[in-house]
Amino acid sequence: MQRLPISLPVLPSPAVESRSAEILRGLVYTHNRANANTAELHKTSVTVAALIDLLVERGIVGGDELNERRKELAEELKRDYVSRGMAVAMQDFDVSKYEFKGGAEIDCESRLHLCKAACCRLPFALSKHDVQEGVVKWDLGQPYMNARDDDGYCVHLNKETSKCTVYNQRPVPCRGYDCRKDERVWIDFEDRVINPSVADPNWPHSLESETVEASHG
Repeated sequence: MQRLPISLPVLPSPAVESRSAEILRGLVYTHNRANANTAELHKTSVTVAALIDLLVERGIVGGDELNERRKELAEELKRDYVSRGMAVAMQDFDVSKYEFKGGAEIDCESRLHLCKAACCRLPFALSKHDVQEGVVKWDLGQPYMNARDDDGYCVHLNKETSKCTVYNQRPVPCRGYDCRKDERVWIDFEDRVINPSVADPNWPHSLESETVEASHG
């Protein structure tokens, strides 16, 4: 009679158990610290909101002026956070990317020699679905922005064919992007007049610096 091999359960080693306990303690500390920071932030927000209400009520600050200044500062802080890798961005769409129907019909292949796949150099935040799916890569230094190579192009772009290697799993911004009226890319889409700034290795970030210079000029 042939004896069948018996599989014994593999018990975790003391080293693994110790490491797991360390990770657990670290997570508990992190969550406690996050809760404490959230509580302090809430207190600060309430205090600032109360001060703003008093200033507006007493006519010291105008409501419209306050809202306009708030928008300006919010954009400045957003740019600062992103440039320093401090921001965490994630998009939320009402529809699954596999059910999204808002894509534009563009003859991309006939225009690649002009635009050089400029759309694949545009930064954008992935959705929760993209991150959980784990196919589209994101930038570890700027969560959860799409990952790009040193040349600015998406890491999923095949440089030889200029085609997307994860086309079927591409995010909603890729599916819905319409370059036809994007002046960063085309000066005249119908006449195939490309924006010369596309040739700049720092495009599209170079456009932001040009706007800043023009505003201060």
